[in-house]
This record gives sequence, structure tokens and C-alpha cells, in this order.
Amino acid sequence: MSETATIDGLTRGEDGRMRCAWHGTDTEYRRYHDEEWGRPSADDDRLFEKLCLEGFQAGLSWLTILRKRPAFREVFQGFGIDAVAAMGEADIERIVQDPRIVRHRGKIVSAVNNARRAAVVRADHGSLAAFLWAHEPPAKERPETVSAEFVRANPVSPASTRLSKALKTAGFTFVGPTTVYAFMQSMGFVNDHLEGCCVREACEAERRAFVRPR
Repeated sequence: MSETATIDGLTRGEDGRMRCAWHGTDTEYRRYHDEEWGRPSADDDRLFEKLCLEGFQAGLSWLTILRKRPAFREVFQGFGIDAVAAMGEADIERIVQDPRIVRHRGKIVSAVNNARRAAVVRADHGSLAAFLWAHEPPAKERPETVSAEFVRANPVSPASTRLSKALKTAGFTFVGPTTVYAFMQSMGFVNDHLEGCCVREACEAERRAFVRPR
């Protein structure tokens, strides 16, 4: 039985549970929706990885990046900030030639640059996570109900605009407000699972229990 959208923005799966419809019918994408998207993290390398991958995703579907993520992790040495920051021209050229990833030289160069900038931010703020989470939006900037209409109408937010500006000031590239908002959605800075999604409350519980890095 295929999944069928029954409410605006929501789909009922074969397991009978309602989910955000954007994951479609792809099993890997559904696992990502259920287990990763919207879950908060204070791990510097994971946050850095997601910031990079959202930059690579611009102009493409996230499913394309998700399917290539194992190869991205391989060529970027697990997205360890120090490992990527140490990469030089030979490494960049090697990555550009790898057909398994998105071979966009500008974005590959950006990932190396951003690792170096992340290392500086980490030294100045104690962690990259502390710097990023300081830009979590206040409750007054969030809607009472997260609807499909709200998500469609808000590809950026005041908080993502502020964080984008802060990252650019720190020397990061490929971090526009839309890219940054997608990052904030995926890493739990906001909970944009729709009302009625079976995962929404679990993500909200994780956000309530999450200790914000300082």
C-alpha cells in the first residue's frame, strides 16, 4: 500500500502513522525524517557537517544529498572540523574529481574555509555549538501552530537572518538565510514538524530536555 497525503502537508504511512509529507515514499528519507530531522545536537562536528551539507544542497533536493552523504563523509574525513581545516589544494582537487559527491568547486572550497572559520569560532566561544545555539529563536518569533502554510510561507526567519549575518561576519560562506533556516530546522533549533506529525512531540521532548551549550 502506498502512502497517501490525507491532510495538508501530512501523509499517512503504511504503518498508519501521520508524518510530514515532504519525505515522500522513500524509506531512507522517512528514516531521516523520523530519526534525525529536528533533533537538537551540541556536537560541533555534526553541526559543522550539516551546515556544509545544507550548502551543498542549495539548488538540489535534500534526498540527493542524503543519498550521497556516506561519500561526503568519506571524502571530508567525517567532517571533523580540524581534519577539514587542514585540507589543502591537493585535497580539494581530489574531492572535485570524485563523482560520488556534488562536484561544485566553490562549495568544496567553502567547506574547507568554513572549517577554518569554525575552528576560530570554537576557540573564541568555547565551541561552535555555543556560537550557533546563541541564535536559537525566542518563543515570540515562533508560531503557536506549525502548519504547512506557515512552513511554506517562511523559507527564512528573523533568527536565520541573524545567524546568517553572524556567520558571514565570522568569514563563513554559502550560509545565506534560506540555507541557515534549513540547517536550523534539521538540527532542532526549531521544531517544524507539522502539528499532527507523529514525530513532532518526540522532537519537542528532546528540545525541552536539551541542555543548550554556553
